[in-house]
Amino acid sequence: MQTVSDRARALGGEAVVYTFEPHPRKVLTPETAPRLLTTLEQKLELLEEFGIDCVILEPFGPNFSQVTPEEFVCDYIHERIRPVEVYVGYDFHYGRDREGSMRLLTETGPRLGFSVTIVGEVTIGERDVNSTRVRELLAAGSVEEVSELLGRPFCVRGTVVEGQRRGRELGFPTANLLAENEVLPAAGVYAGEALFLDEGEPKRGTRLPAVTNVGQRPTFEDGRGLIAEAHLIDFDGDLYGRRIDLSFTRRVRGEQKFEGPEALKAQIDRDVAAVRGSLTGS
Repeated sequence: MQTVSDRARALGGEAVVYTFEPHPRKVLTPETAPRLLTTLEQKLELLEEFGIDCVILEPFGPNFSQVTPEEFVCDYIHERIRPVEVYVGYDFHYGRDREGSMRLLTETGPRLGFSVTIVGEVTIGERDVNSTRVRELLAAGSVEEVSELLGRPFCVRGTVVEGQRRGRELGFPTANLLAENEVLPAAGVYAGEALFLDEGEPKRGTRLPAVTNVGQRPTFEDGRGLIAEAHLIDFDGDLYGRRIDLSFTRRVRGEQKFEGPEALKAQIDRDVAAVRGSLTGS
């Protein structure tokens, strides 16, 4: 993305990203569609950070899926955007039944007045950097490696909702997140931050160190599904209804079942002390 925005500035033009909404596989093969790592809102924010001026969200439905490769390039890319340079990933396919090839694009582009640059695969640790690998690492709780691949910590966005106040009873109030993301890291306890996205107290843009538990809370066996709940270190306030991002920078431990609330409280004490030291330097 940085290359695209840099080239746009050099040419005195605009950096435009063309993408589909929803993900094509959620329309064509919903039963095998991948769980998305970011929400649409998060994706747009990340593109803005890279200097993208405009994002075109093409509504993807059954009718659009029947557009031929030639129609896609001529009618949707050339006629609507009038690009000068086009950048696509090395595994990009387009048009009906993914029939559109790189060869067709690189041959058609110059005739229509735009060059085509194919962006090669990126590797770290001798493996491709792609969403499948990121999902595998998250499923294993390897959030530090995920940060290396993404160039940023993995974040889950959502609204703080009322829980059963178990944490407050133990002396560690938690923000229970109604997550908007389709993917959570593996069950366990993580160090990270809470970023406030809306107006209130704490102010929008405030970041606070957090200990986040992802799991089903096995000590209480209350039958709830996988959830994320964060204890904001050295903060005690009403956060219900606030929208936050929870980042995951390090896995502290896996999910455990304890003999009872007192054993759980003792472990949370240790978790908070460990995270406070690593995040605040105290």
